Amino acid sequence: MSTPIKVAVVYYSSTGTIAEVSKQIAQYAEKAGAEVRLRKAAELAPQEAIDSNDAWAANAAATADIPEATPADVEWADAVIFGSPTRFGNVTSQLKQFIDTLGGLWAQGKLADKVYSGFTSSSTTHGGQESTLLALYNSFHHFGGIVVAPGYTDPAKFADGNPYGTSHVDAQGNNPVNQATRDAARVQAERIVRITTALKAGLAAA
Repeated sequence: MSTPIKVAVVYYSSTGTIAEVSKQIAQYAEKAGAEVRLRKAAELAPQEAIDSNDAWAANAAATADIPEATPADVEWADAVIFGSPTRFGNVTSQLKQFIDTLGGLWAQGKLADKVYSGFTSSSTTHGGQESTLLALYNSFHHFGGIVVAPGYTDPAKFADGNPYGTSHVDAQGNNPVNQATRDAARVQAERIVRITTALKAGLAAA
């Protein structure tokens, strides 16, 4: 029996939408046969800001047991799936700050030849989901990584409508994660596991 591939799901979530999607992706990756680490980026906002928003405070409490991501989690992984809500069409400062800690691994070439992908959410339908993922993917090119997007490779992707990665419109918390988003998460997770397994087998045989 072959050794399962290793997948790290690294996310930032304030009010919980991305936290829920990350759990879905992690669960589907495990069902597809991967060994998975679910990790969150460290919070940078002051406690008073978190306490001022009931959903933010509730999510912080609900995810308190999820370990914070470290560079070692990325080094460990064969594939890394990053998640971030949209902030002005870009990734959050919390996730960007974590990515910026990976410079040491990058300098040693330890970020290269891994599979990378991403997922996101926004309050509105045209709220910057695609630009957030494309901005995230810029970093992967600098890593020397292999970007694997879900594309329109499954009928489920025509429901969430984003070929760059799983995305969800939460309408400021009024639209909880739905079946279309769960299906998109499944497609992305299964594709990551399948492609990474094939790539790892090919590299081993080379």
